[in-house]
Formats: sequence, structure tokens, C-alpha cells
Amino acid sequence: MMDAKARLGVDIGGTFTDVVLEADGERWSTKVLTTYTAPEKAIIDGMHQVCAKAGVEATRIGQIIHGTTLATNALIERRGAKTALITTQGFRDVIEMRTESRFEQYDLNLKLPDPLLPRNRRYVVAERMEATGKVLAPLDQAEVETLADTLREAEYESIAVGLLHSYVNDAHERMVRDVLAEKLPGVMVSLSSEISPQMREYERFNTTIANAYIKPLMKSYLDRLQDRLKAEGADCPIFLMHSGGGIISLESAAEFPVRLVESGPAGGAVFAADIAARHGLEKVLSFDMGGTTAKICLIKDRTPKTARVFEVARTYRFKKGSGMPISIPVIDMVEIGAGGGSLAHVDGMNQIRVGPESAGSEPGPACYGRGGVRPAVTDADLVLGKLDPDNFAGGSIKLATDQSAAALSAHLGDRLDMDPVEAAWGVAEVVDENMANAARVHAVENGEDLSEYTMIAFGGAAPLHAARLCEKLGIDRCLVPVGAGVGSAIGFLRAPFSFEANRSVFMRLDTNALGGFDAQAVTTLFAEMEDEARGFVRSCDAEAEILAEYKVYMRYSGQGWEIPISLTAGQAKAPDAATFLSLFEADYARLFGRVVDGMNVEITVWSVNAFTPKESVDPVAAVAPTAEAKSIGRRSLFDPATGQVTDAAVALRGDFAAGTHIPGPAVVTEDETTVILPTSRTITAQADGTLDMRIKEETDV
Repeated sequence: MMDAKARLGVDIGGTFTDVVLEADGERWSTKVLTTYTAPEKAIIDGMHQVCAKAGVEATRIGQIIHGTTLATNALIERRGAKTALITTQGFRDVIEMRTESRFEQYDLNLKLPDPLLPRNRRYVVAERMEATGKVLAPLDQAEVETLADTLREAEYESIAVGLLHSYVNDAHERMVRDVLAEKLPGVMVSLSSEISPQMREYERFNTTIANAYIKPLMKSYLDRLQDRLKAEGADCPIFLMHSGGGIISLESAAEFPVRLVESGPAGGAVFAADIAARHGLEKVLSFDMGGTTAKICLIKDRTPKTARVFEVARTYRFKKGSGMPISIPVIDMVEIGAGGGSLAHVDGMNQIRVGPESAGSEPGPACYGRGGVRPAVTDADLVLGKLDPDNFAGGSIKLATDQSAAALSAHLGDRLDMDPVEAAWGVAEVVDENMANAARVHAVENGEDLSEYTMIAFGGAAPLHAARLCEKLGIDRCLVPVGAGVGSAIGFLRAPFSFEANRSVFMRLDTNALGGFDAQAVTTLFAEMEDEARGFVRSCDAEAEILAEYKVYMRYSGQGWEIPISLTAGQAKAPDAATFLSLFEADYARLFGRVVDGMNVEITVWSVNAFTPKESVDPVAAVAPTAEAKSIGRRSLFDPATGQVTDAAVALRGDFAAGTHIPGPAVVTEDETTVILPTSRTITAQADGTLDMRIKEETDV
């Protein structure tokens, strides 16, 4: 019998909602179509399905961990609350002026994305802080009260407050909040000094506006979800995955919903890092492809790369700078519109383009038979023989190959004089090259050689495309873990409770300079941030052991951006300028090949991440190939590397014991995904059930 400590992981994607139940060392999972109008419906449906598989009642669930794309979708689709911004006089147009950088240098007709709030929803107050926190112009409370009356008449649901240099001194922002709480008690308020207390007003203002914009939507959803789960018997604590790869409480998520923007992809990166640790891999390329997007992340030393700023809703060919910057702790990854539901079309130059528009789950690709008439990546995969029309999503969705072929012909083939198979090949190659190019650029930006990496593929669509992606990137090895189809939801169950506190306090390492290094101030700053971060984690788990990581973001004077420098607890609690300089120069030389002599060094951002310890993992010993897998049939499969249709063996993943292997071309099927093995590769099952895909040895060919 299952004990009361069963845990449920739930990932709402753009097409599917993945639900995973774990207890007593066993796991059950399912995929259901996402219900856009009421996302909690899909969760309840999925929960009942996995509980039925496990043979238990929902009352046995002791903890639910949830990640969602709802926040991201609300920002992309501009369907948030009616929101206003209150800012310092003279800075009303910061979010529209952006950084004045051109993300496409040679496009003479370049159009910058519209700001989240139009100008008539941006208000100012006459106040001013110095960068040191000194008050230059005090804030008049009567002015704020008058402004509150104006905001009430406009019937705003949510208000963002972003005043200049409030990250150093938040007194004026707190005054605004107090006045609004008294005069507008039903309106939600987001302060930049709490949401993103960091320098650079454009990023800080935009992050605060994004938080305010989605706060009513997310709070309403989380309240409904909690009530529905309770009514269905799952009356247990609910936690949310945040963008930094950790878990926060439901209350914190409702207050800081902007931290949920990358929660689903973050769970996938945690899942890949866990697999990397079990297989002793130091360099991993995490490849997560679902129904709407593909996510690529570099994982070194079993830890996903992190960042402080990322972009949502890039509007121009996924170019950096064309989206909304969000300044929060986040797992650094590339996300592109390349999922199973990504729609294909022919552009004005008669070239096939795929995404970013997606068919989602409503109506879905043409083959779903739910009203979709435009070809999606899933339609191409079906025509190419990668999918079994009678066994998609465990047989819960029957696919119509004829409708896929008709859509490919109508929208691509007729215009380009291609038959359905050739059009499908074009779609598959375009989407695979888009993902490969994104991975190459990401690797180059981080100074990495992908040929030294192992790919870990998961998500419903990734195993279909992983081998071809490896061929394009020169990657020799790819792992497809057990549960790959619901990898992000499993990652939620592997993530620690965590919260990262940040502060922007400008400080030079030269102790004799104005604003120079102050060891006592640094000690106090780290202590305050650690108390804040530990407090958030303690609110999730009052009994757990809590660890802490310390970072400073440093640069040479005059540089525009910083690099993160990790500190030990001793270095943070007994700070020394010479030690900080030595650490900075070592990391700078590692990144850029040299240091810059004679330049002053400065610190701009300080960070403390509090977290619960990760579970220890048992290493998986490598297994050599033994018996060949039993084939349950044959299928015609198109191999893009050769441009030919081949006769491929079909095998069930459930038949793969440790050491079982199969040479390509082959198709390995399971309920939640399908692994496509081209002619160039072979698969061997490892002791933990992971499928280890490698290039064929010469003796195998």
C-alpha cells in the first residue's frame, strides 16, 4: 500500500499537461491535452488517471509540485490584468526607449516591440534618490494620494511601482504602497525594490510591470487550483517550480509570479542534471522539446548554467534584444518556437519556415482531427514514419495520416512542387536546423565545444529529433532517460526548495576610492540577504537543512556587463578585497583568455541562494551490449541523412533489459514518446533503463 507521502509533479505545457506520481520507489505518469480556459481541469484529469494506474486515492498525495507556462503565455499573448506604472518624473518612457540597441543592425525598417504598458498607463511622481540612496527630492504623500484617486477612477487591477534607485533606498516605494493599500485596498501592488532590487532601470521596471501584469491572473489560477485539488481529495501543500531551478511556496508564487516564467523549462534542466549525476557526466547538453517550444541548456559539473536576466517573447527571429527582459534568477537556456505543434509555412522567398506560431492543443496539428488545417511538425513526423498513428500518447489520440499529407500538400507542396513526403522532410530539416543553430550559437557564446558534450533528450518530441540533432552538432552520444516524455514533471520532484536574494550595491575594490571596498558593509549585506533567502525556504519546509551559495557580479570599470564570481561561506563572511580580485581575475582569464592590467574592478550585484540539499544519487555503471532487442514489426522510416525511406525495426521500450541493444534504423516506442534511431546509430539499454544512443562502430556497420 502506498504511504501518505506520495508526491505529484505537474507540468502545464502549451500542448500537453504532464502528470507524474511517485511513491515507494515507483512512478506512474500520463499526458493529457492542456485545457486553456481552465488549466486546472487538465491537472485534475491527469491526477485521477495516475491515481487510477497506481490504485490509490488522491487523499494519499502528501505534496504537489507544479510548473506552468501560464505566466509566459500571458506575457506573450498580452492578456494580463489592466496595469499601471508609477515611476519617477522624467522616467516615464524608459520601458519604451529600452536600451536603444538595434538587435538587427541592417534592417532599415526595424520595429521595436511595443512596451507592455502604453504611455497613458504610465504615471509619474516628483521624487528623486541618488545612486547612493540619499534623498535628493522627497516624495510628497499628498501627491501620491491624489494619484491614487486618479488610478481608482481608471479602474486598474494591478499597479507596478518602479522609482529610480529604489534598490538602494526603498523608502519612497514603501510610502507609495502604504498609500495605495489605504486608498485602493482591492488593487494588487508590485514594488521593484522587492521584485528585482537590482540596478539598470529598464530591466527592473520591465520585470516589475511583468509581475504586476500577471499577478491577478496567476493568483486567481492558484486559488482555483488549490480549491479544486482540495475538493478532489488532494488537501496537501502545493509548491511551485521557479525559474531558477528550485521550489517556492504557493504564497510566494502568488506574490512573485514573474519568477514562474521559466518554471517548466527549469524543471527539465533539473531532470537532465539529475541524469547527468547518475551517469557521471560532466558536460551535458539538455534538449527538451515539447508540443510548443524546444529548450536547450548547457549543464557543466552536473549544474545547469544560470543567469540574472533573460528575455520573454522575442519578436524578431528569436534574436537577443527583441524580447521583454526579465531580471530574476533563472536557469540560462535557449528557447525557440520549435515543438510538435509548431506550424510550417512558405515565406515570400519560397522558403519553408517553422514556428514560432503553434497549433497547441486547440485545435492542434492537422493529424489530431480537431479542426487544425495547417501543417505542424507533428504532421511532418507522422508522414515521415516517426509516429504510429494508432499508438500516439499511449493510444489516447488517434492520428490521421491522410489529413497530415493533405495539409502538407495544400500549404507547402503545391506551392513548392513537392509531394507530401518531400514537404515533410523539408519541415523536419528546417526545424532540426533551427534547433541545431540555436545550440551552436549558445555554445559559442559560452565558449564551449559541443563535440565534448553528451545530449540528454526528453519531452514528448525530443527523442523523435535528438539523433538528427546530434548528427548536425557532431555529438557522439545521446541519453534518453526513463520517463523522458514527462521529464520536466519528474524534474520538479528532484528540485530542492530554494530562493535567491539579490542586491545592487555598487562598490569598487580599491579601498581608498569613493565608494571603495567596505568589509563591514559587505558582511552586513550578505547576512541580510542570507536571512531573507533562508526565510523563504523555511516557509516551505520548517525542518529541512538549509545550505547557502554566495556570488558577486564583477567587472572592470567602464564595462557594460558583469561576470558571476562564486564565493565560499568563509569568503562571504570575512570579505577581503584582494581575495575578490584574485577570484575575478582567474574567472575573467578563463572566459576571455587574459586579464586587463591597470583597470579598476567593481562589484555591482550581490547574491545569496539558500536551498535544501539535493538527494544523493546512486551511480549507474555502464553496461555493454548483450542481447539484441526483439522486434515487434517493421515500419517505413524516412532517414534525412540519406534522403531515403528505409525499412526500420520497431521495438517496445518495455522489452529493453540492461544490455539489450538494437542497431539503426529502428523505432523504439513507449506511451509518452518515441525514440527514432537512424542508420548511423545504435542503442543500448543501461541498468537504470536509460537508452544510450551512440554512433555505430565500424564493425557494426
